[in-house]
Amino acid sequence: MFLFNRKVRIETASLILRPPTKRDFHEWARLRYESRAFLKPWDPTWARDHLTRQSFARRVAWAQKAINDDFAYPMFLFQKTDAALLGAITLDNVRRGPSQVGTIGYWMGEKYARRGFMQEALLGVVRFAFEQVNISRIESACLPENVASRGLLEKCGFKYEGVAQAYIQINGRWRTHVLYAHLRNDRRGKTDIGI
Repeated sequence: MFLFNRKVRIETASLILRPPTKRDFHEWARLRYESRAFLKPWDPTWARDHLTRQSFARRVAWAQKAINDDFAYPMFLFQKTDAALLGAITLDNVRRGPSQVGTIGYWMGEKYARRGFMQEALLGVVRFAFEQVNISRIESACLPENVASRGLLEKCGFKYEGVAQAYIQINGRWRTHVLYAHLRNDRRGKTDIGI
């Protein structure tokens, strides 16, 4: 069993972000199940055991190891007012050495979407990545038609950088993604996406 060697907790105005624990299983499984149709167009295909306790336990163990080994920082988003689980965000693929880069991915439960929670969480993770994890560049990708995700990234200071063909399998198909990045010391102005 892994124990967290690093304290990872982010507090924003209305959210607490922390790594998943086994006690989160029921709430996570319920939120994912209730949001499955909402998430399906944007998510990789779920494994058959995706919503099982055993699969979730593996997810928690991976999260603990990832944080301890400094290669990913997976966090669940909880609302401060009622401790409801809203979604998740992960600073992943942290690469050290000359690049100092990480990748951000996220998902939000359908009933909490488009209420500003993910923007607040993303800004908190960006600050955490630059100030605590000490990386210089954060990358993210989304489907070109995911207008909400593109708008979120832009509002949080990410700049459009290009297109990656057949980048990630989404809902069982290799899909082209648009690429964004946020730099610790970004001097680039607003970019015109034109897509």
